[in-house]
Amino acid sequence: MSDIPFEWNWTAPRQVVFGWGRRRELGSLLQPLARRVWLIPGSRTLVGSPVWAEILANLKQADISVVQLPTQSREPLVEDVDRCVTEIRHAGLQPGDAILAIGGGSAIDLGKAVSGLVTQQEFTTVVDYLEGVGTGKTLNASPLPFIVLPTTAGTGSEATRNAVISSLNPPYKKSLRSPRLLPELVILDPELTVTAPRNVTVWCGMDALTQLLESLISCRATPQTDRRAFEGLQSFPDALRRAARDPLDQAARQQLAYGAYLSGLTLANGGLGIAHGLAAALGIQCQTPHGLACAVLLPLALRLNFEASLVRLAWVGRLWSPAFTGTDREAAEHAVEVVSNLLTELNIPMKLRDLGVRYEQLPKLVAGSHGNSRQGNPIELNDALLLAALEEML
Repeated sequence: MSDIPFEWNWTAPRQVVFGWGRRRELGSLLQPLARRVWLIPGSRTLVGSPVWAEILANLKQADISVVQLPTQSREPLVEDVDRCVTEIRHAGLQPGDAILAIGGGSAIDLGKAVSGLVTQQEFTTVVDYLEGVGTGKTLNASPLPFIVLPTTAGTGSEATRNAVISSLNPPYKKSLRSPRLLPELVILDPELTVTAPRNVTVWCGMDALTQLLESLISCRATPQTDRRAFEGLQSFPDALRRAARDPLDQAARQQLAYGAYLSGLTLANGGLGIAHGLAAALGIQCQTPHGLACAVLLPLALRLNFEASLVRLAWVGRLWSPAFTGTDREAAEHAVEVVSNLLTELNIPMKLRDLGVRYEQLPKLVAGSHGNSRQGNPIELNDALLLAALEEML
């Protein structure tokens, strides 16, 4: 299947547990890793739910003490990270401490950053450690063990070695990145995603789909990322449709959770492209939720990269429609059509103006897209071409 040399590196979480209801094993799985957890919740609704009480009871039964930190329901800002690190350091670390994040990508990214920074003796602010804006500091001390229970299926942050941190003044979205940040334990319980609102299910799902597609056509793709991307893509569009219609569809929820995890592996090991580069800028300039931004920008990315990615997109077209008998170009066009039809079915807007983007913001979006997220894009994109493409989308 692969058209690239059989040579690759691989990074992944140290332990992954997958299955419906497996959150109930949290206490027993944590016992070898921690005696106390600093707990980061990702949703006030979750904190008020019976599931939350069940999780706390499970930890108590395992004799693991809990210090609950403030709920993280927005994408983490510099001040969120600095506040949590300062709070934990002021309270005092103990042997057997760990960070536990239960929530979506925002809580996971915050927890990942805090786990890495709280043990650094020279810590002043997370900004010092961020790519492109910091002073070049690296994580010299070992992080606290980091444990994750995702409650959404989308970002794949549970499988990556970076935490995305934003600033509003000055505006940027950058990564704290280190192999040390890989989670020690990930518990993927698709049942935790059932109560997510429809828009969260859809936007997170489109984030994962974009990650799978962008990592597949990435110039950094490897045979290993190819295999995971194909496995994740195979039934993902259908599962997303079904979960949007019926949030209790267990099979669909399981497929989305697994696909999202695979998308994290593929992006961590194979890179992303221009959809994610622009989505980061759109999040900063217009506060557009990341998954929604990816969904709106995915057709643009596929169109810009179509010729360079024709063979790989043809693989996807035939994966989604095994009986397809057309040429590679027709199969690739079919893959793009499937994505377009999915966006229409899920009521995703097709124009940037529908997200509140103004014409004068377009150059800022182009400038803001020059980050690590687009480094895997299969072709070089000059700013003039990108600006013209965005103008067409406005």
